[in-house]
Amino acid sequence: MNAASRNTVLVMGSANLDVVVRVAHVPAPGETVMGAGAGSFPGGKGANQAVACARAGHATTRMLVALGDDANATTLEQSLRAAGVLPEIVRVSGSASGMAFICLADNAENAITVATGANDFLCASHLPSLDGISHLLLQLETPMDTVAASAQRARAAGVQVVLNAAPARTLPAALLAAVDVLVVNEGELAAISGHGGSVAEMLARVDVPCLIVTLGARGCLARAHGELFLQTSFDVTAVDTTAAGDTFCGVLTAALSQGDNLPAALRRASAAAALACTRLGAQSSIPTHAEVDAFLQQLQAQPAGSPQAPDGLAAYCGLT
Repeated sequence: MNAASRNTVLVMGSANLDVVVRVAHVPAPGETVMGAGAGSFPGGKGANQAVACARAGHATTRMLVALGDDANATTLEQSLRAAGVLPEIVRVSGSASGMAFICLADNAENAITVATGANDFLCASHLPSLDGISHLLLQLETPMDTVAASAQRARAAGVQVVLNAAPARTLPAALLAAVDVLVVNEGELAAISGHGGSVAEMLARVDVPCLIVTLGARGCLARAHGELFLQTSFDVTAVDTTAAGDTFCGVLTAALSQGDNLPAALRRASAAAALACTRLGAQSSIPTHAEVDAFLQQLQAQPAGSPQAPDGLAAYCGLT
């Protein structure tokens, strides 16, 4: 199968039911705070990114996911299917599906604790045929051995490997060697690089073909084959940042799978992530493809890859 006939993104990763409690501020160690309300939402980094890839990115999307035999599994599967994702489910008998417990503060910041459940049983042997797959999108909420072996198999098959190295962990050299696009936030970059300097200094210590560092409200910095790209964030009123990073990863991968160049993919992913911050929940916050299009149409004066005010972002990253 030639590269032109590959048009599907395969996401391999976690699915969790998120239990969200709204609080005035994220509690400090040992502190008890009173919540203003609670709710449950389908989530998990892998599932969020699959939903973003399909719904906001409009890419043909499959997801390999491990679910338990509990009622939450039905909720998680239905959410994937409703977004247009084709799930390929590993059913783990006798195990609960993954869950996450989220404190969401009034300033839109959060603190998250994950009970991995069935996600721990996902294995590289479960990886399906990669015929027709252009990109494999991975995260770190499933076992590291599974992630590494799956990345290596995909690389050998000519599939582009995108890794969102979250939560922050040190990565084995064999995994990094199989990655085409690495997406991290600043803390994750520090863990991988083993260095605490500027973003630019940490960036220089990680040897992958394309490395993207998301910097929250500041925007993102990418390095691809020696060239740097800056994308500032878009101005929105944030109410919940829970799935912003996952939305970025899913839409970025969708755009790349559809042939967008890196600056255009960064711009589209940043726009989708900004919109996700304006809504509550994880998958429920992810915008549609049409909503991202409409948002970007308001910003046509900013060419792709040329944000309005990159100087501050460049200085923050240590590039000036």
